[in-house]
Amino acid sequence: MPLLDQLQKDLVAAMKAKDELRLGVVRMVKTALQKAAVVDPSKPLTEAAEQQILKSLVKQRVESAEMFRTGGREELAVKEEAERLIIESYLPAFASDADMDAAVDAAVAETGATSAKQMGLVIKAAQAKLAGKTVDGKVLSEKVKARLA
Repeated sequence: MPLLDQLQKDLVAAMKAKDELRLGVVRMVKTALQKAAVVDPSKPLTEAAEQQILKSLVKQRVESAEMFRTGGREELAVKEEAERLIIESYLPAFASDADMDAAVDAAVAETGATSAKQMGLVIKAAQAKLAGKTVDGKVLSEKVKARLA
């Protein structure tokens, strides 16, 4: 089922359940996706583009939560975390540490990388091996750095 259709279905369910938090998040996600489709109507919104938009929304929530915690606003940080969890439910499953380690090892073997200068090449190859799963780029980068060090 296309993501926009799923969001519409979830929007109706949240309205019926009077779940204000989920309703707000689903509306925000749906609006972000529709805005991206309107900005460039010549290109259809692909699944990869949808996932990229969702990832940026998740990143915004993580950064906001950190800022709220720094400012002593724990209640707002908790709200941001709850929103992040709802947005993440629309993303594919996260790659496990074992999956990432295996992808990094395979990428290093495939590229023949031996130094940190080739880190970008290895990261790109590892991301290709993890296609279809959500990957935290920071964690993947750290794993590649540790492997090449």
